[in-house]
Amino acid sequence: MASENGVTINEDWANLNYYKEENLKLVREGTKKRIVFIGDSITEEWGRIMPEFFSNNQYVNRGIGGQTTPQILVRFRQDVIDLNPKAVVILAGTNDIAGNTGPSSVKMIVDNLMSMAEIAIKQNIQVFMSSILPVFRYPWNKTIIEPFKKIAEINNFIKDFSNREKLVYVDYHAHMVDSRPGLKSELTTDEVHLSEAGYMIMSEVVNRLMRDRLKRTLT
Repeated sequence: MASENGVTINEDWANLNYYKEENLKLVREGTKKRIVFIGDSITEEWGRIMPEFFSNNQYVNRGIGGQTTPQILVRFRQDVIDLNPKAVVILAGTNDIAGNTGPSSVKMIVDNLMSMAEIAIKQNIQVFMSSILPVFRYPWNKTIIEPFKKIAEINNFIKDFSNREKLVYVDYHAHMVDSRPGLKSELTTDEVHLSEAGYMIMSEVVNRLMRDRLKRTLT
């Protein structure tokens, strides 16, 4: 952090240093079989609650809690492209809707998600585009009304974009939504973040798609 005219400035807004040392280690190893999962706290906590999901596969967790799509886009090259992976799983956007870094329109969010995908496509990296998970309300920002409407709009766009560009659409949402529509109570700790049961569902969904699309094990 730095200060200018009494205003505190975050000099690492995108948290580029968060995985810097781990990235350098992976680059030195040089394998192309790994798959990178990039996103926010949903992805980061997946690694904490189910570390074996990542360690038993060549999966690399690059989630950072609280981040929005512009922050993830800024670090996408160093946290994904530079690791030379076989594939990337992109899961982001819920914090944009919650207003974590200011108001975000649907277009702003999907533009950032498309940019991530397009960067990966140019590097011949298989792209898995994830649906945003169900949210009925954000406990840290209750001024956001009916976020599920924006979530549905973005998910429909992601699905259409994935079909058009021959990417893989990972529909976690359909497996986890209740009638409100929000996360099923047994899958969440606070209506946004997941319990182990929630991560079990996500692991099953994405692994099934990995097997179907990649045609071979990663071990």
